[in-house]
Amino acid sequence: MDTVRYLQLDVFAEHAGGGNPLGVVLGAAGWNDATMQRFARWTGLVETTFLLPPTQPDASYRVRIFTPQREIAFAGHPTIGSAHAALETGFVANHSERIVQECGAGLLPIHVAHDAQGRLLSVQAPRARALEPEVLHAKLVRAILDRTPLGALPPGFVEGGRRWWIAEFAEETTLRQWQPDHAAIARLAKASDSLGLCVFARCNQSDYEVAVRAFPAGVGIAEDPASGAANGLIAAWIAAGEPDGPLARGYRVSQGREIGHDARIGIRIEADGTVWVGGRTHTVVDGRAFWR
Repeated sequence: MDTVRYLQLDVFAEHAGGGNPLGVVLGAAGWNDATMQRFARWTGLVETTFLLPPTQPDASYRVRIFTPQREIAFAGHPTIGSAHAALETGFVANHSERIVQECGAGLLPIHVAHDAQGRLLSVQAPRARALEPEVLHAKLVRAILDRTPLGALPPGFVEGGRRWWIAEFAEETTLRQWQPDHAAIARLAKASDSLGLCVFARCNQSDYEVAVRAFPAGVGIAEDPASGAANGLIAAWIAAGEPDGPLARGYRVSQGREIGHDARIGIRIEADGTVWVGGRTHTVVDGRAFWR
């Protein structure tokens, strides 16, 4: 029986309980793929990660990311949460403004900042690119969004670490009240080999400028409380569509209220289109796990 350190975190939240849960395992370097997958299935969380020594000289640590069904190359909240765990536990020295994560998507720089509320981490999202949708898939999207007032940017199909369909709603109220056809989103995700659909709306709130909802039916999730990868792709879509617009250099995101969460995500967009996705993480559980 192996004894490992196990942390359960709340990612992209100003206060514990508002963000997206994540399990992180340390000390499992000797586990094989099947053991990691079995543990991730047991946690029942959207993602569980395993912190490992790096294999690349420029990396600070290596992470493997598992859903209950399979291993994935990249996801936003597991990246931010894993970086938090690496710093919190001393797996990585906690004295640098920049660390580098090695994962299936390559080497990803992570910026480390501190303020009065604590540590704030931002990951450089994988470069996004727009995909040309097939005619049938575009028809499926139009049917899902039928009679929904849309915003200034057209719907799109974007890839960058993950594949998502993106649509802008005309108003925040419409976004908050929308009751999507989850079965139709699942059909779209399967047909287009994507996670599903994420929708956003511009807002005139004092503490956020964009509201987001994400429906990753492609991995069996009805709605995600906080989606780092999806928000990175939305940011790239906005920056490409409105390079001189008010959101082209960054903004603050609210996500998850419709399912009882209150995630907060910060977006920074550099002049060359590089997107940084950031937020806070809270350690909720820190203990030992016993596993065969």
